[in-house]
Amino acid sequence: MHIISRDAPCYYLTTVTKNRLPVFRTDRICEIVCQALDEARRSGGFALHAYVIMPDHLHLITNSALSPKKTLQFVNGITGRRVINYLKEQNYESSLRKLQHETRRRQYNYSLWDHHPDARLLLTEKMLMQRVHYTHNNPSVPA
Repeated sequence: MHIISRDAPCYYLTTVTKNRLPVFRTDRICEIVCQALDEARRSGGFALHAYVIMPDHLHLITNSALSPKKTLQFVNGITGRRVINYLKEQNYESSLRKLQHETRRRQYNYSLWDHHPDARLLLTEKMLMQRVHYTHNNPSVPA
């Protein structure tokens, strides 16, 4: 059990899709994202206390096992890869074109995520519970 304090805070993270595209509109895409979040959590070794999938962004509440930047590297990397692979497998060419960019040095051609996430530090149980309630009262897929 995580005890929240200044020495062991939680983070409220928001990550937004490229150009705010409403990628997460189907049940199947949301299932893929849920599975990818679990994979990211296990791979990164961080706790995932709550999350919600909105049409064009995610809200996550995590512990401070990793920095927000490192946590989002796991989250964005794994969810992005899984969603883009699904779009390729299903031949969703129109969606892929919207996520396309010039080939980067790591040889990838698509980006699901904008690279300007938001991280808020949660230092007290009250702050944590306010964010949990906000997250769970958002529409779409609370977990």
